Formats: sequence, C-alpha cells, structure tokens
Amino acid sequence: MTTDLAPAVEAPEALVARLAGVGRAAQRVLARMDAPAKAAALHAAAAALRAAESTILAANAQDMAAGEARGLTGAMLDRLRLDSARLAGIADAVDAVADLPDPVGQVIDRSVRPNGLELSRVRVPVGLIGIIYESRPNVTADAAALCVRSGNAVLLRGGSEAVHSNRAIHAALVQGLVSAGVPEAAVQLMPTQDRAAVGAMLTAAGLIDMIIPRGGKSLVARVQADARVPVLAHLDGICHTFIHAAADPAKARAIARNAKLRRTGICGAMETLLIDSTFPDAQAVVADLLDGGCELRGDARARALDPRISPASAEDWDTEYLDAILSVAVVDGLGAALAHIERHSSHHTDAIVTEDESVAEQFLAEVDSAIVMVNASTQFADGGEFGLGAEIGIATGRLHARGPVALEGLTTYKWQVRGTGQVRP
Repeated sequence: MTTDLAPAVEAPEALVARLAGVGRAAQRVLARMDAPAKAAALHAAAAALRAAESTILAANAQDMAAGEARGLTGAMLDRLRLDSARLAGIADAVDAVADLPDPVGQVIDRSVRPNGLELSRVRVPVGLIGIIYESRPNVTADAAALCVRSGNAVLLRGGSEAVHSNRAIHAALVQGLVSAGVPEAAVQLMPTQDRAAVGAMLTAAGLIDMIIPRGGKSLVARVQADARVPVLAHLDGICHTFIHAAADPAKARAIARNAKLRRTGICGAMETLLIDSTFPDAQAVVADLLDGGCELRGDARARALDPRISPASAEDWDTEYLDAILSVAVVDGLGAALAHIERHSSHHTDAIVTEDESVAEQFLAEVDSAIVMVNASTQFADGGEFGLGAEIGIATGRLHARGPVALEGLTTYKWQVRGTGQVRP
C-alpha cells in the first residue's frame, strides 16, 4: 500500500542557507555590473513600481484591514499605509538612488611606500546583507535600491503587518531589475513569516555578511542580543530639542511643533523638549503643542507653564513614544541641557535652537549623537533629506557607519597593493 506524504517543511536554517547560497552567487554577478548598468536596472525597477500601483495599493489595503482588526496603533497604521502619493515617493526614491554616484571602486586614499609599493584603499560591496524590518513597506524598495546600487545582494524579512504589501512591492522591483540584467536572487524576500527564520538569519555567520534591523525596540534588542553576524542598527530614537535662552521665538515654536507633530511615528521625531528657564516665550511653545493635539508630560517647572501638562514619571525621560506624547523639562542653561541629554539621549538625533553661535558650536561639539542639529527640526534625520537618496536605517554605534546609512555605509574597503618585484628583507 502506498501513502501520499505531504512534502517536508524546510527547516529555517536550511531555508536561510539555500537563499543565502543563491544570493551570494547573484552578488558576484551584481558586483561585476558597472555603474550605468546598475543605474539602468534601478530606473527599470522604479518604472515597474509605478506600473504596479493598483496591485500594490490593493495588497496594502489587505494589510491595513488586517492591521485595524488586530488593533494596531494609529502610529503603526500610519507607517503601514500606502496611497498613490506615498507609492510615487517610493518609486522616486529608487530613481534618486539610481542617479547617485556609485561608491564601488572609489579610491579612498592612495600612497607610495619608500620601497616603491603603491597602496590603495578601494570601496567594495559588503556582500549579502540581511534586513529585518517591521511595518514600513517602503523599506522593501529602499533596501533593495541601496543594496543593488552598492553591489550587494539582499535578503529581506519584513513584518507580518505588511506581508502583502512587501510581496507586491518585491515582485514589481524584481521584475524591473531582471528586465535590465540583475540576477533575480540579488533581491530576495523571505517566503515565510515564521519567527524561527529570523533566528536562522541572525546565526548565519559566513552566509550573511551583515544584519540591519529596522523596527521597534524589542526587535532591535533581540537582533543585537542574538546575532552572530555583524549588526548595524539603532535601538531607540529618544531625540531631544533644547530651546536656548537666545532662541528666536518664532523659530522655536515652528521647530518644536514640526519636530514632534509632523509625523510622530518616525525615529527622528522629538521625544523630549528642553526649555531654558530664561527663554521668554516658553508658554507659547507648549501651548502650540497642546493645541496641536499633543499630550505633554513635564517636570514641576514645565507644569507651571500650562495646567494641561501632566506630571512626568522617571520612565518618561527614557521613553520613545512614537506617538503624540512629549516629555518637557525646564532647565537652567546649556550645561543643564547637555547633562540631561547625556543621561537620557539614545544618541540618535539631538537639536538646539539658538541665535548664539558660540552656544551652538559648543552643543555641536559636546553632544555625542549620530546627528546633532542647530536651528532645524529633528525630523530631518533622514537619508533622503541628507541627499543620500534613501537610507537603510540610522546607525548610532561608533564603528563602520553612523547616522543615516546609505550607499557608502553599505560598502567596506580592501587594500590593493601594486609592486614591481619587491621582496621583504
């Protein structure tokens, strides 16, 4: 008697090993493509995204409906939502990356040793990059574009919240890329939402060359704790804005409102507002935020500015709200602001509003964050706004890359040594 057996489910480690194997082979082909060929492929991918608008938006509508049924927060739904304008922006970002200078092959520096050896450091791709992300479907396109432009293959693992959106975006991207000569396996999307596959990616040393997580604190903490592969990431976006005594009141009000309320769910959103005790327009700043629908939690001096401000707990100063909630403290001058930021900042993005140039320069020098700003909204903490075309994420570590990570951050370098027969004595 014969029995029909269901095919065995591929174990997560075997799945990752298989995808990594074909991805690494595709990367070797991609690495040989010249800059114009990679640019043409990305332009084709952007065109394919635009052509697939109805399919992608229909897939996103499925994810939005499921997210609402699951009770996702407003901030999470905002990250997930696509419309014609946002999809056009995603395609435009792919085009922008295509038009950026290719970092691969750039000579960082060159020198000649006394013995005649010529030494060069040359930018090269990292290899196969694994990207683990949550509810933002734009990451699928941004990551693919940046990796292809920098000669890297990529293995994408998106969150279950955006599974249909990610699959539709990935299918369109790959169609465009393949039409222009990029191997299909250069951009792969993990075919399962099984959490065990994430663990398999994190421990795939020798197969995946670098992991980049994009998502909430719990995701990034897990990646940093469990990874046996180098990780490029930031944990929290606890961003501060300090309004100095010499701040222009109109600038202070506009910057504070924009830094918090433009989009509350992004990592560059201000989470703590520090106001100098001698700044004359503090009440107007907090009133603008409260009137804009923001909940304020403050220390005793901040609460004295407006009765609508509720007391802040000790945990509030270390909380990334990603919502219309803001911690507010009144501080005595630059020194107190610097001390507060040093204690509570996640070293992502911190800003000062002041017309005193010497104070601004001291703030720039002493705040140890990946991005430090003067007289600008922290919401500019974005690779596109930095002229990088797009970003793969923000890095707050001190090794390899820091701040918005784009093409240069997705390369490493190798030494090339040219001799004329030298032997070492």
